[in-house]
Amino acid sequence: MKYINEYRDPETAKKLLARIHERSTRRIKLMEFCGGHTVAIFKHGLRQLLPPHIQMLSGPGCPVCVTAAPDLDKAIVLGKMPGVIITSFGDMVRVPGSRSSLQKAKAEGADVRIVYSAQDAVAIARDNPGKSVVFIGIGFETTAPTIAASILQAEQEQLKNYFVLSLHKVCPPIMKAILDLGEVRLDGIICPGHVSAVIGSRPYEFLANDYHIACAVSGFEPVDILLAVDLLVEQIESGHPRVEIAYRRGVKPEGNITALRLMESVFETGSADWRGIGNVPASGLQIKKQYEKFDAEKRFEIKVSPVREPKGCICGAVLRGVSTPRECKLFRAACTPEHPVGPCMVSNEGSCAAYYQYENQS
Repeated sequence: MKYINEYRDPETAKKLLARIHERSTRRIKLMEFCGGHTVAIFKHGLRQLLPPHIQMLSGPGCPVCVTAAPDLDKAIVLGKMPGVIITSFGDMVRVPGSRSSLQKAKAEGADVRIVYSAQDAVAIARDNPGKSVVFIGIGFETTAPTIAASILQAEQEQLKNYFVLSLHKVCPPIMKAILDLGEVRLDGIICPGHVSAVIGSRPYEFLANDYHIACAVSGFEPVDILLAVDLLVEQIESGHPRVEIAYRRGVKPEGNITALRLMESVFETGSADWRGIGNVPASGLQIKKQYEKFDAEKRFEIKVSPVREPKGCICGAVLRGVSTPRECKLFRAACTPEHPVGPCMVSNEGSCAAYYQYENQS
């Protein structure tokens, strides 16, 4: 199968690993930003195959995980309002807020429905004209264009009962924020594949130019990731950091112009709260004034109680690359996929979930 088998080829992987072992001479820290990369690295046992002096750290590239507790609380408050139908991607329903979750709210009588796309939520609004349908809009630049399209569709159909709670986030500003925190020294970053398919590779150039960080955009198969590591090692050893694409079948330097224009027609950048990191300027996507009639925050009066973070949970430190799930006292004890304390154990792309499922293999 084209673009699958060749990127899972054991012989190609062995050649790349041999080259990495031969080239890499110094102790370095690489961060895979995307949660999908974290899962793939664990699934294929790549950490144990790389030289021991190459340390791989997981970053904040899981949109469910980085959604701040106050934003989750807003979604739960909306779900408890009469006449409101909450629509959401599946992972989000189980993520604990300060005192509850959408799953618990549903058990208590809230109308919470799992959908696979924002267009599904538009269909629910169309079929339920007497109800207000709120879509919980999470995700990075990958999902934002499709959610923008749902708002444009609702506008075209003149739907007056469709709303979006925009909790979208964008990636380059959070990369800058993590570097500026100075908690962990990075030599290279494996940039996200799906996000980069939309925004391209150019938005990461500041990482190489201003921070002297090696960058490589990667796909999600084992050969993709090893190729990205190989490119990063070459950059670091030569002392010439730059942005390279190890995922050319999916990513162009300029990105997907159509998707970018769609996203920019509905959203504008603004500050956003990131779990464990705080408020980061220009890292969120807010609905433009032109479409504010679809903005759940403008349509509903949402009052949340003071935030209460789960005691002992170190999701924030894990998302910043400062700690690993193994360092959390709750990991595999009080916190499991069946009974998650924090969001990093809920999402399929969460670091804690990846460690829980694959740690014996890596």
